[in-house]
Amino acid sequence: MANKNINYVKAVVIIAIGAALYGFGGLLSIPVFTNTYLKPAMAILSLFAALWGPVVGALVGFIGHCITDLVYGQIWFSWALGSAIVGALMGLYPLFTKHSLEKGVFGWRETAINTVMALVANFVGYGVSVVFDVIAYGEPFMKSLVQQQVTTVANTVIIAIIGSALLLLVAKKFSSSVSLSEDKDA
Repeated sequence: MANKNINYVKAVVIIAIGAALYGFGGLLSIPVFTNTYLKPAMAILSLFAALWGPVVGALVGFIGHCITDLVYGQIWFSWALGSAIVGALMGLYPLFTKHSLEKGVFGWRETAINTVMALVANFVGYGVSVVFDVIAYGEPFMKSLVQQQVTTVANTVIIAIIGSALLLLVAKKFSSSVSLSEDKDA
């Protein structure tokens, strides 16, 4: 029973660290359209999601997005929900790569999967944001749609470049850990 509590505590700590990094990292962004930013912190969201799965990804995305919005003065729950969906979908990465990161593998195939997943996750996640913006906030549909498209492209590029570089570093770390444990067994 105590072991389960340790796992919950570990998950809460991972989520808190990820949300803080993603949330405060979101403050370092470049405006590209009305209320739309190029956010290098998207790489952090994709990293935490790929390492710890869809639940952690969703919570890091939602809480982290709320942190960024709080600093700017207003939480856009529609876009925080979009970030949660992006995190959840990016958290499926291990399933599509047969847990390649844990095996220390991150090559062109994994990079392509990561990039395609980023495109789909951002399109779907922030597509939901558009629907909620129009319905809940009365935002103009075309403005919200352009925001979603710009966000999808910008985030996909960030995740493809910075996120893939982070995943490559993680794979190398896992690879060296695997090599060391194999040496101990010999």
